Amino acid sequence: MLTMTEILTHTLKNSLIITASVFIMMLLVDYIEVLTGGRMSKIIKGGLWRQYLATSFLGVTLGCLGSFACVSFYAHGLITFGALCGNMAASCGDEAYVMLALFPKQALILFGILFLLGLVSAFVVDKIAPILKLKPLQSCVLSELHPKEECKILDAKGVIDTLKKITLVRFLFLAIISIFIFALIGKIIVLEEAWERNSLFVLFLLAIFIVLTVPDHYLEEHILCHIVKRHIFKVFLWTFSAILILDIGLKVWEIEPLVKANMLWVLLIAALVGIIPESGPHLIFVMMYAKGLIPFSVLLVSSIVQDGHGMLPLLSLSIRKALLIKIFNIAFALIIGITLYSLGL
Repeated sequence: MLTMTEILTHTLKNSLIITASVFIMMLLVDYIEVLTGGRMSKIIKGGLWRQYLATSFLGVTLGCLGSFACVSFYAHGLITFGALCGNMAASCGDEAYVMLALFPKQALILFGILFLLGLVSAFVVDKIAPILKLKPLQSCVLSELHPKEECKILDAKGVIDTLKKITLVRFLFLAIISIFIFALIGKIIVLEEAWERNSLFVLFLLAIFIVLTVPDHYLEEHILCHIVKRHIFKVFLWTFSAILILDIGLKVWEIEPLVKANMLWVLLIAALVGIIPESGPHLIFVMMYAKGLIPFSVLLVSSIVQDGHGMLPLLSLSIRKALLIKIFNIAFALIIGITLYSLGL
């Protein structure tokens, strides 16, 4: 049996690898969003199905950022309540990045299913919405994702000047990413699949390029204040906690038989935990799936109901509508999840 020191070392190592991967993927998403002037999240006007396609796509690709955008669109009357509900069903918050880091192939399949379920959820809810007399919010003050002056951030020619007057924040980012690169090259970070190792190496190089070429404002406001302080620190803490709990549970408490003997209760708990408007608690189900403790149906239920903290802006505008979305998505998730579980999935 492993000692507590070995368990802690294993947990810390894996948490750092996962967190680093999540950081780079978040960085790339934000970088592309700003570089394109927010065009990725502005293709929404048109017919209902165009709204459904756009909001579901934003849910599976931009995580909380996509949900923030859709709340803003709904508040300004640009999308229907069903389209917003579909976005929340398709989104699974920061956990999406963790799943890509842990089991990329299954994660992509899950995202495809969530995208389709987002479309179905949006259509069904819009059919029910008139009965509940739901209308878009008429006034709200939600800030734009990125001011126009921030959108031109590619400045490769100024790299030398940037290095001459390098700030502490930029130096620390470059140093930390470089440490991970050397750890990967020196096989301190060991990944089983060669393509995973090569992909992570390329991502680290892209991160170096971004940190070198973006202006100080973007580096401090977007990367440090938003990605690191609001997301990455919590991702690390929750990832570390989830891995540690499962490692201790599997190796010391032997929880595997207990979980597998009460899977329907675990499925129900996954749906209820999804009510929490925060990324983190749901990571326990991601880790359980990665370790083979729960089937795909339970992970799907958790993913449908939870939307990271994408729901928070709506809670500040209309608690009733936020609760209705959660109720719709819980019902939808349980119907789909129990059906798939009964089929052995």
